[in-house]
Amino acid sequence: MGLIIIGLAVALVLFYLFSSIKIVRQGYKYTIEHFGRYTTTAAPGFNFYPAFFYRVGRKVNMMEQVIDIPGQEIITKDNAMISTDGVVFFQVLDAPKAAYEVSDLYTALLQLTTTNLRTVMGSMDLDETLSKRDEINARLLNVVDHATTPWGVKITRVEIKDIRPPADIVNAMGRQMKAEREKRANILDAEGSRQSEILRAEGQKQARILEAEGRKESAFRDAEARERQAEAEASATRSVSEAISSGGTQAINYFIAQKYVEAVGKFATSPNAKTILFPVEATQLIGTLGGIGQLAKEALGDTGVTTPAKPAEAPRRGPFELKRED
Repeated sequence: MGLIIIGLAVALVLFYLFSSIKIVRQGYKYTIEHFGRYTTTAAPGFNFYPAFFYRVGRKVNMMEQVIDIPGQEIITKDNAMISTDGVVFFQVLDAPKAAYEVSDLYTALLQLTTTNLRTVMGSMDLDETLSKRDEINARLLNVVDHATTPWGVKITRVEIKDIRPPADIVNAMGRQMKAEREKRANILDAEGSRQSEILRAEGQKQARILEAEGRKESAFRDAEARERQAEAEASATRSVSEAISSGGTQAINYFIAQKYVEAVGKFATSPNAKTILFPVEATQLIGTLGGIGQLAKEALGDTGVTTPAKPAEAPRRGPFELKRED
């Protein structure tokens, strides 16, 4: 009988000891209560608290957690109905506050985030809600994090997952986007045409400048050529004057006869002329030919070559015809 009692006592002692040992997993903290009042927090690892006098109050998850915000119907500032949902990332920093300052931490965070999401997005226009998600996330994070500070909770991130406007608004936005793109295309076409006209005008201006410079250069060259031609004629005139001054009338007759023969040769060699009318008198022509013969005679001198006799004067004055047979 005594052995049975001793065995029961040992079993009770062992049961009490094992009941007093608290093993806390990593990432968690346990609140320890003494007769229902919070006294301390058990850290991860081995902890010993006498049973019956101390017990575990709350097991608080200290890791970062996420709460899914269900879809919400929100009316924007410009009276557009949109549907949105998101997620909230948070982490408990103070286990006693998270355990005793709020009754249900997860429900409180969900309701707080939902109401503030409606407040933030309801104060914005539809275009702002669609284009300023970062601003919505920042404003919502600031509001929720400030509200949860007394609970020992840190809101790390708030993200809007999706924003779904009504179908008619989506169609209107599609038409607006198309019109905006067509407007940009027309503006780009106009800018291209304007630039093309400017470049074309610049090219024409440059071409006129180059053409004017070419005409200027050509005129300069023509003037230089005329100047040199005039110098050549002046030199030829001086040479003729010197020949006349040294040769007398014979040189004059020679030059006149030479020019006259050249002029007659131009008329005579024309392929289309069969009859040529000269506006000169016959006596002048005969006199000229006589002068040429006299020049030839004087030039031959003592060589013994017989020169043709001077033809007689024509009995009448007036123009005559010179015919050339093909």
